[in-house]
Amino acid sequence: MAVNTVTHVNLRGNARQALEFYRSVFGGDLVAVTYADAHAVQNPDEADQIMWGQVTSPDGFAIMAYDVPSSRPWSQGDAPFFVSVRGRDADEISGYWKKLAEDSTIVVDLGPAGWAPLYGMLTDPFGVTWVLDVAVDHDPAA
Repeated sequence: MAVNTVTHVNLRGNARQALEFYRSVFGGDLVAVTYADAHAVQNPDEADQIMWGQVTSPDGFAIMAYDVPSSRPWSQGDAPFFVSVRGRDADEISGYWKKLAEDSTIVVDLGPAGWAPLYGMLTDPFGVTWVLDVAVDHDPAA
């Protein structure tokens, strides 16, 4: 089993442009799931914004980004990133979640998401926001 931590940047309306820029700099593959793709549209004007995106390169570079929806507070520079813990084993991710969740504020309970079998978000007692998910290969046709 392996787990990785990845910087996950939080933007408002320009995550796709940021991911395209990072891919132009570091190379690699870009995957972008919109709110519409994930069947999670809250505001029709944001349907094509990025709910989950990443750039990964063969030489190890990885970054994730998403567009914070207008229903959530966001100010550029405030909470600019999450620590994302990704793995392929649901039991392993669930174990980390259980330990991290102690004395933390649950933002999104660990459960199925439009891009992952398990996904959850919490803010620990030190003010660090973590996202944990089970990584799967993204099929854009699905």
